[in-house]
Amino acid sequence: MNVKSPLHSLQGRLLIASAVILPIVLLIAGIALSKAYNYSLENAVKDRLQLQVYLLLGAVELKEDHIIFPERLQEPRYEQVNSGLYAAIHDQNGKLLWRSLSSILLDDPKLSEVISLAGITTGEPLFEHKPDAGVFSFQLRIIWETEGKEHSFLFTVMESDELVTRDITAYEQQLIVWLGIIFLVALLAQTLILSWGLTPLRRLARDLKAIESGKADKLSGHYPDEVQPVTENLNELIESERKQRERYRNTLGDLAHSLKTPLAVMRGAELEEHELHTYQTLVAEQVERMDQIVQYQLTRAVKSHQKPLGKSVQVTPIIERMLAALGKVYRHKAVRTDVQLADDLLFHGDERDLMEVLGNIMENAFKYGHNRVCVSGTHLNDELKLSICDDGPGVTPDMRQVILQRGERLDTSIQGQGIGLSVATDIISSYQGEIEVQNSPLGGACFIIRFPD
Repeated sequence: MNVKSPLHSLQGRLLIASAVILPIVLLIAGIALSKAYNYSLENAVKDRLQLQVYLLLGAVELKEDHIIFPERLQEPRYEQVNSGLYAAIHDQNGKLLWRSLSSILLDDPKLSEVISLAGITTGEPLFEHKPDAGVFSFQLRIIWETEGKEHSFLFTVMESDELVTRDITAYEQQLIVWLGIIFLVALLAQTLILSWGLTPLRRLARDLKAIESGKADKLSGHYPDEVQPVTENLNELIESERKQRERYRNTLGDLAHSLKTPLAVMRGAELEEHELHTYQTLVAEQVERMDQIVQYQLTRAVKSHQKPLGKSVQVTPIIERMLAALGKVYRHKAVRTDVQLADDLLFHGDERDLMEVLGNIMENAFKYGHNRVCVSGTHLNDELKLSICDDGPGVTPDMRQVILQRGERLDTSIQGQGIGLSVATDIISSYQGEIEVQNSPLGGACFIIRFPD
């Protein structure tokens, strides 16, 4: 049993791509959210410590060279040992002038590591997070002037980072959980969206299967705008293929129909001619004609219905050859022919097409006429007009369009397939020409053909 890879499916490919890209996007989003949260917490700590420095500045007094503190500070955590909030004041030489009771457990070396005594510009605060010491520190150097003397003091306030670290850890854990939930929900939503979005393609596959099984002729129904051009092109392809198959079937019938006249000429010549050389010449001519017919019908089977390109051919010699051949086929009827052709009649197209059209219509005139056939041709107003008339029973007005359809015949007592006129009509249409059936001056039917230049 062959197991198909998910990469063979559009939905599988998109889901795999989503499963790869979505975690990366969520990871970047998680890092950005975590950094933003950390930044907001640190800014909050900075604001609190800055406020504490300003409170200390407001609480102390300077007398001569000494700083005097009130008995009790406004912030009670300064009086609680190891409360997490610490403060210290140093002079310009780095000597510790005062420290809060809460920092009593911090030895001087440890305190000196936390507090930056150098490199701090007067009036410019310095805020730092020192993870090794586990504190945030805010330092501010000021100049205090008394009795004409300037005294430099460094105020330092520190706060334990334990609460902030705990908040960050809890936030990151919650963030991971929620990002995981978002990933699963987004993947599920992506699956549903893909399933819904690819529904037209699955419906297209079902419709194509219905066409293949013969349950439908073409793709129908409304498809999304992105798929509609595909369905229209497929319908055109299906219709073109159907017409091509129809042409193949018709060509077989046309080929058999076209070969009848050369075969009839050969059979008639075999009964009439007595000289072997004359008969062999006639057979050779008809065999060549049959070969041309076969090649012509094979070409028609695959070409599209467009006006063929070709050089101009003389019409009169073709008609004369056909009349001579048909006279031999229908010699028992002793048909009299009347030819009225203008000089230099030209047909702008393939000679084989003209022979096929004239051969089918002229053979019908000989077949259904009694004993007279008239062929005339003129060239007027950039149009080649040919008329083939007979003295047969004629065609009633209501049947004149019917007989031009494939397989339709008026007289079923005479052997035939009823496809000759439809072949002629098909060829004439490919040249944007026209064919019509009228009453003949001889009393029968008159077929009028018009070819534009």
